Amino acid sequence: MIETLKELCRLSAPSGFESEVRDYVRAQASGCADHVIEDATGNLIVFKKGRVHVKNPPLICAHMDEVGLIARKADENGFLKFSFIGGVDARIAPGKAVSFGPEHVPGVIGLKPVHLTEKEERERVPRTKELYADIGAASREEAERLVPPGTWGTFAGDVLVQNHDIKSKTLESRVGCAVALSLLRDELPVDTWFAFTVQSEVGSHGAFGAAFAIQPQTAIVLGAAAAQDVPGKGGASRICACGAGPVLSLLDRSALADPKLFAELRDLADGAGIAWQVGARPVSGSDAGPVQRSTGGCRVCALNVPVRYLHSASSLACLWDVANTRLLAQKYLQSLEV
Repeated sequence: MIETLKELCRLSAPSGFESEVRDYVRAQASGCADHVIEDATGNLIVFKKGRVHVKNPPLICAHMDEVGLIARKADENGFLKFSFIGGVDARIAPGKAVSFGPEHVPGVIGLKPVHLTEKEERERVPRTKELYADIGAASREEAERLVPPGTWGTFAGDVLVQNHDIKSKTLESRVGCAVALSLLRDELPVDTWFAFTVQSEVGSHGAFGAAFAIQPQTAIVLGAAAAQDVPGKGGASRICACGAGPVLSLLDRSALADPKLFAELRDLADGAGIAWQVGARPVSGSDAGPVQRSTGGCRVCALNVPVRYLHSASSLACLWDVANTRLLAQKYLQSLEV
């Protein structure tokens, strides 16, 4: 699973442009699933038979997309102006390496040098319109030949595994995909649906369509929670910590967990000796809300890996948490075999 996670993190798939990850997931799923379908929005919907047939198979849901950029135009000197795709904090962007399009044209995000700024500029968060991407072009024509307006981009960088941690861009989505693919490779105890969804970072557009097509009655939504085990954040204000186990989300901005399903996962974790954490602050949304509201409704609970520095060029997660998230999801599927 860790090698799968590393491969997924090396791919680029901002919201609306998920083809690199979708092609990888399709290739991995085709050899072990019974049905693999791509819907009109780009979701990959996968079904695999288990040892036991169940009338209403559960859904394991994970999103493929990441935050990114989209080129808008170039100025006369060849610097690209862009907009962010998804929620990116402009404070972390200057100086970060990026790449654009399927050719992965390299660049770096720039901002006016600090020694040329006024005091007021130094005391506020930079605006996106003040940022630019430097791809080494000398003119508007050269820049727009290399990166035409409308070309997507993502943060760039190596995947680093050190001690018990992994550092990379886009861990917030790829941890869920890696866990889901790992489960898919197993001999499953029960029939199970898997949905690898698109456009989560811009409003979970894909998850609603996938759930509408599958119409599950129970779903586990895999993803990431913002770890708060950093300097200056502690006590009751801390949401969760890396290395302390998967996060069972009671609520977020999009959904309230089904109480019975939350209790089932909690009891399974306790019975297996899996450390776990409670996520109970509505600081962000997830695919859980659209899945919960689709068609006749669905029992849902988000099962998240705690990740530091979400939506940045260098997120960090504990591999122990990823493994235990997979173990808890596996225990849940096993509990349905009757």
